[in-house]
Amino acid sequence: MPTPRETILAALHARLSALPATVLRGEVLPERVPAEGLLILRDGEPGEPEVTLSPLAYHYQHRAEIEAVVQGAARDIAFDTLTASIGAALAADRTLGGLCDWVEAEAPRPVDLPVEGAASLKAAVIPVVLHYSTADPLG
Repeated sequence: MPTPRETILAALHARLSALPATVLRGEVLPERVPAEGLLILRDGEPGEPEVTLSPLAYHYQHRAEIEAVVQGAARDIAFDTLTASIGAALAADRTLGGLCDWVEAEAPRPVDLPVEGAASLKAAVIPVVLHYSTADPLG
């Protein structure tokens, strides 16, 4: 049986997979970026939880990361469209079907990356904060 952390990350991956971009989880950047864009979900860091004792509960603000990458001549518009679609997907269900207390993305910091012999990439890491509680930090 998967832990709450894994269940939440899998639900976030499934939510992102509904977007037109190619969505991977924990993979390395492939050699080619699909025309519709690429998203790579990184598990991130759960951080130090706040603890309540009665009943015992660990309250996390887990920081996952989405790497968003586009390539091509119209990469500025493609990047804007891709990041807006991520925001809309998260806003549609801030609890990931009741698995989380709240899901919120932070603003991206895009960078242009030159690629020798090909169109430049536009990429950013988008932090996503997952608020959830669990009875066991390992479970």
